[in-house]
Amino acid sequence: MLTVNDVMVPEVVTVSPYSTLREALTAMKERQVKSLVVERQHAHDAYGMLSYRELLQTVVAEEGDVDLLNVYDAATIPSITVNKDLSVRQAAALMSRYQLSRLVVVEGNQLVGLLAMNDILARLMEDLT
Repeated sequence: MLTVNDVMVPEVVTVSPYSTLREALTAMKERQVKSLVVERQHAHDAYGMLSYRELLQTVVAEEGDVDLLNVYDAATIPSITVNKDLSVRQAAALMSRYQLSRLVVVEGNQLVGLLAMNDILARLMEDLT
C-alpha cells in the first residue's frame, strides 16, 4: 500500500502568521513554491496554509495591501492535516471531497511534509510508465 510518506515532499517552506503578505510572496518566489505552511505559535495551535488561491482572493479580488495584511489575514487556518502513514488513496479521497490541492502532513503533532495533488499524479504517471 502506497502511503502519504511515500509521495509527500518533506522540505516544507513555513511562514509566521505575523509575516506580511509581501514577505510571504517573497519567500514563495525565492523558494519557487506555490504554497507555504503557516507555523503554529503554540503546541496546541493548528497549522495553516497560504497558497496562490488565498493570495489571489485577498490581494487581487479584494484589493488587499500586501504590506498591511499579515499571513493570518489571508491564510486558511486551520488546514486539514493527515498522518504520514495514511494511504494515498484515502488522502486523495479527502482532497477530492473537500476540493483541496494540498494537505499538511504530520507525524504525531509535528510537521513532516506537504502532500500536493501534483505529487500524487506524478507518482501515478511514474507507476504507469
